[in-house]
Amino acid sequence: MNIVGVAACTSGIAHTYIAKEKLMKAGKALGHNIHIETQGTIGTENKLTANDISAADVVIIAADIKINGTERFTGKRIVEVPTSVVIKSPKGLINKIQAELGLT
Repeated sequence: MNIVGVAACTSGIAHTYIAKEKLMKAGKALGHNIHIETQGTIGTENKLTANDISAADVVIIAADIKINGTERFTGKRIVEVPTSVVIKSPKGLINKIQAELGLT
């Protein structure tokens, strides 16, 4: 499964990067391709490209705030969760998404 996403928290520091790392590690451990953009106090990092988004089966938005650029994901399957869900159970979230969307 090709996964892209955005991580962002209210302060734009700790939970943003923890959520990104947890998603990246879980996705790779489960055999998926994954690319996560962060939006925080220092701006956007690891910005998703149009090709990243086009190839994605699903978009995970792990955010506690409104993120910028959601129009990029029009027509994609989008899953929005708070950063706490990703931090507590990233593999569980990815497995649930895969099962619910019927993706492999």
